[in-house]
Amino acid sequence: MPRHAVAAAPTTEAPAPAEAPATAEAPSAAEAQGPRSKSKSGSPRQIPVVGVVTEDEDAQGALKPMDLNSIIKLLEETAQDDLEEQLKSVKTLVQYYQNGFPLRDLAQIFKILNLCAKKIENQPLFLEPAYNIIKLCGLPFLKKKVSDEITYAEDTAKSIALLGDLMKIPSSELRIQICKCIVDFYHAEPPKKHITGYQQASSTYKIQMAEVGGLAKTMVQSLDLLENQLVEKLWVLKALQHLSTSEVNCTLMMKAYAARGICAHLNDPDPSGQLLFRSSEILWNLLEKSSKEEIIKQLSNLECLLTLKEVFKHLFTRGFSDYDRQLRNDILVITTIISQNPEAPMILLIDGKVVLALFTYVKKPEKHKIIEWSAAQYEELQLHALATLSSVAPLLIEEYMLCQGNARILAFLEWCESEECFFSHGNSFHGTGGRGNKFAHLRYTLRLLRAMIHLEDETVNQDLCEKGTIQQLIGIFKYTISKINDKEEAILLEIQSDILLILSALCENDNSRKEIFGTEGVDIILHVIKTDPKKFQSGLGYTVLLFSTLDSIWCCILACYPLEDYFLEKEGIFLLLDLLALDQKKFCSLILAIMVEFCDNPKTPVHVNAWRGKKDQTAASLLIKLWRMEERELGVLRDKRGMIIDTRKPLFTSFQAEQKIMPMPANCPTIAIMDVAENIRAKIYAVLGKLDFENLPGLSTEDFVTLCIIHRYLDFKIGEIWNEIYEEIKLEKLKPVTTDRRVLQAIITASENVGKMVASLQCEMFEIQARQDVQDEQKVYAKIQATHKQRELANKSWVNFLARTSNAKTLKKAKKLQEKAIASTRYGERPPNAIFHQTDIKGLNTTVLSGRVVAVESTPARLVGGPLADTDIALRKLPVRGGALQRVKAVKPADDPKNVPT
Repeated sequence: MPRHAVAAAPTTEAPAPAEAPATAEAPSAAEAQGPRSKSKSGSPRQIPVVGVVTEDEDAQGALKPMDLNSIIKLLEETAQDDLEEQLKSVKTLVQYYQNGFPLRDLAQIFKILNLCAKKIENQPLFLEPAYNIIKLCGLPFLKKKVSDEITYAEDTAKSIALLGDLMKIPSSELRIQICKCIVDFYHAEPPKKHITGYQQASSTYKIQMAEVGGLAKTMVQSLDLLENQLVEKLWVLKALQHLSTSEVNCTLMMKAYAARGICAHLNDPDPSGQLLFRSSEILWNLLEKSSKEEIIKQLSNLECLLTLKEVFKHLFTRGFSDYDRQLRNDILVITTIISQNPEAPMILLIDGKVVLALFTYVKKPEKHKIIEWSAAQYEELQLHALATLSSVAPLLIEEYMLCQGNARILAFLEWCESEECFFSHGNSFHGTGGRGNKFAHLRYTLRLLRAMIHLEDETVNQDLCEKGTIQQLIGIFKYTISKINDKEEAILLEIQSDILLILSALCENDNSRKEIFGTEGVDIILHVIKTDPKKFQSGLGYTVLLFSTLDSIWCCILACYPLEDYFLEKEGIFLLLDLLALDQKKFCSLILAIMVEFCDNPKTPVHVNAWRGKKDQTAASLLIKLWRMEERELGVLRDKRGMIIDTRKPLFTSFQAEQKIMPMPANCPTIAIMDVAENIRAKIYAVLGKLDFENLPGLSTEDFVTLCIIHRYLDFKIGEIWNEIYEEIKLEKLKPVTTDRRVLQAIITASENVGKMVASLQCEMFEIQARQDVQDEQKVYAKIQATHKQRELANKSWVNFLARTSNAKTLKKAKKLQEKAIASTRYGERPPNAIFHQTDIKGLNTTVLSGRVVAVESTPARLVGGPLADTDIALRKLPVRGGALQRVKAVKPADDPKNVPT
């Protein structure tokens, strides 16, 4: 018979913890099968049966099932004399699974681990077996079937979750090993030995099961147990740093109030510096991968803010390396994000005069002043201060006004615009694009000003206007126009966009400020609109600048009639229509909205009708073309000629057709009403309505057919809404009273009749156009026929002419016909006293009919002065006397002949 052996191979064990007992040796096969001493109850027991393998199987590395239930049963015994056997059985288990735990055995193994953990308090010897089992959990789990990962998913998740619960055991070595095990989930090592019939579970399986089991939540809760134990705390933070890379774990950590607990201990003593680094990394992951609002809420307490303040202060004053600066910036940004919460107790900031401290850097560099910062460092401080003020100052308006924030900003803007020599280093993130100039300072100052203005606080805005902000910003805009080049183009475009947004916020709803904006402001708007359309595709910021410009037209020009007139005089409407003709859908809605408002000015329709685009396109034709394009995108039913197909729902889009009508409260807009705001058809209708739909130049038959639909847009839309009401009533199974039912039916019928009428009118237009085409064709044919007839007559006349010149008989015949024709025109009898004129010219040698011959005598010599007198006649002034030119002898030449222009 073959020799049997226990399926446990010798392995090199890692050093056991200091407080753990020595590792027990594995029992022999005889001991495993022989009788044992009785328990306190007197019943005989067997040592747990361990799976055995043959020599061949041992050579192949096969793994037979182990009787784990016997080990569990043994550990559940409380007899003191069973201690040695219990330790041996667990030691045997560790040796048996030295290459990893199979998924099928995981639930029983972790039950054994839990039993060992419960015994540690009274029996410290169980610490080592528990330590070794946890260590093996760092190896990849093994699966026999592909489906094992799914089959044992629940057991695996519960088992991994137990690791977090074991953090309650007051053992430093055990806690550190648990954290190492969790870190190994993300840096898995291959098994020491391949086991026949098993394969390694996927590398992400443990990570997924940790998410399902909620391990991250229990690990966060374990931090409360480690107040004064720095080493263990750093290991837990390292584990949480790995766990926080997934959104699921971040959500679990958020629910365990991880942000508050970690932030409160940022300033704990730590010579290694790992605590601050790992904690800040976890906070960043929580902000990015979980509910940002909830994390901000957790951090918006006095304890966290004070900790952040102390950490920032320490890094700011004592940090010197790039690593310290990175941490400082991270803490500053986290603080800035917290400031977005209005409920955050930022009044710390007021007591510490933070706003005033930040404003001390918002000033031009002072010459000949000894400071502890280099020029590059001071520049970075200025930019950081401006960026921080952009987030903090809007929350502390009173403090901002007490510090004379507006005056400080405007003074700094004046320095940014000045030609004072300043060499910017542009080394920091905030200094990007500002090397060798003041553009970075200008950009962040305008961001701060924009943040304050968009609070819509009238005190702040009025103070700015009284200090001449509008005129100053217009001057800065002109300054940036002269400075634009390829290198700083992007940053200057951003600056111009911010200026226009600020001006829009200041001038909106205030005509007195619009008058201050004036024609200079209109000129800078016109300058932007005249930008080469090709630049809108460059990606440098021209598109954003154009949006800001269109917004400024709306806020700074409209409703101020002098500025409207000036805009029209400078062909502003022409420029807007040129933009509209570019077929850029992102601009169309805003441009059309501006056009609607502008058309209230009685001078505007003349400009609109006078505009001409490519191929002599008119504004009306352009608007109708945009309507057709919009309907094609919306999927509106039209035939090939653009005529209405569904007379009941002539404006219905494909989206409306897909949506089912549902009963809604009276204060909720329906699909038909939302359609008005979601496309440009209503705006096109409004513009053409301002042009009266009549005498629109440059329209084709197709345009007129579409115009019929546009003209009835409002009627069709009202019909759509009544149809929705009717459908909702039917869905709610309501029965209107007889009068209401008749009125509702009459409205729906009338709406449908309008659709039929428009469809009939469209057909009539096409018929008229067809008849007109036939008439035009006939006119063309008649013209061609007349042309051919004229050519035939010309050819016949030429042939007759040639015949007369080449044949004497033909000539004589023609002469006789001529004389006969002349004779037929004379009276039969000569009237008395009539003078007879001879019509024949004797001696004439021509073959064609002669016209009148006028004999003109030569000019008398007394007028021209003889045959040689005309050589210089062009050089003399000849007066007109009695209507005839008379030569004057004493007249001198008017000009020197050399100077007479040729």
